[in-house]
Amino acid sequence: QVQLVESGGGLVQAGGSLRLSCAASGRTFSSYQMGWFRQAPGKEREFVATISRSGGYVYYADYADSVKGRFTISRDNAKNTVYLQMNSLKPEDTAVYYCAASGIVKLTREEDAYDYWGQGTQVTVSS
Repeated sequence: QVQLVESGGGLVQAGGSLRLSCAASGRTFSSYQMGWFRQAPGKEREFVATISRSGGYVYYADYADSVKGRFTISRDNAKNTVYLQMNSLKPEDTAVYYCAASGIVKLTREEDAYDYWGQGTQVTVSS
């Protein structure tokens, strides 16, 4: 069982930055692929980014086209935490952001592949 708690959301002006954190419980954090998803008002939840589980010193990441070059996902296994650094924020980035954990090795964007989910943190970008 893994429990996930997101933090770091808030209100920011367009062009600004935020860093989201997701703290995980349990001692098996490093064995999970960790992803970020978001859901805007009136829209379905969508994939944002994912990072591979621990593989030595090399991690692989995948990003949605809409955030590529602006967002960076990272993880600190010693702290059981995954981060999402969000730069050059746009009003269309406004959403509730969720982190999730998947036991699948191959990087995946599929929600069904993620076993555990956090409660979400609100990000609002004003124009």
